[in-house]
Amino acid sequence: MKRDTKHETRDTKLQKQNVIRTFLFVVFFSIGAISLGASILCDDLVQYYRNRQLLKAAQESLDRLRSLNVDYDVLLEHLEKDPNLFKRIASATLGTEHEDADAIYPKATAEQLAVARRVLAEDPNQQPAEPVMPGWLTRCSEPRRRMMLFFSGGALILISFICFGTAKHTPKKQE
Repeated sequence: MKRDTKHETRDTKLQKQNVIRTFLFVVFFSIGAISLGASILCDDLVQYYRNRQLLKAAQESLDRLRSLNVDYDVLLEHLEKDPNLFKRIASATLGTEHEDADAIYPKATAEQLAVARRVLAEDPNQQPAEPVMPGWLTRCSEPRRRMMLFFSGGALILISFICFGTAKHTPKKQE
């Protein structure tokens, strides 16, 4: 039995075309589905990034409160051990007059204290604030661009089904 080489080349060409057709279908359909999904889920992604930023701010606030609690616990512990400490910090804390007439106390203004407090509160190891949302999401959340993404994604899905779907071959008549 001798095989017909004409049919073999035709079959291999059809197989190559089917592989290329399948590859193009997958590419076009994937890009269309991603753009369609991104346009639909854009509001949810924006909400996710906002919630993530709020959670980060709340966590930082909670860490600051824990630090303050530790500082106050240490201060209360020192006050219990040394009752004279209260007399020394009373003027700065409560704003009372100094009891020791022979001592010289520095006079600081409220502005100077505020500047010193800000300098001490700054963390030199603090990381720069990361952006709230990625740039691509900010651009995609604009209504005009969302509509464009939605329709282009739908068009790509339709193109993938129409142009790269299964090919209908009519069998040739054998001579």
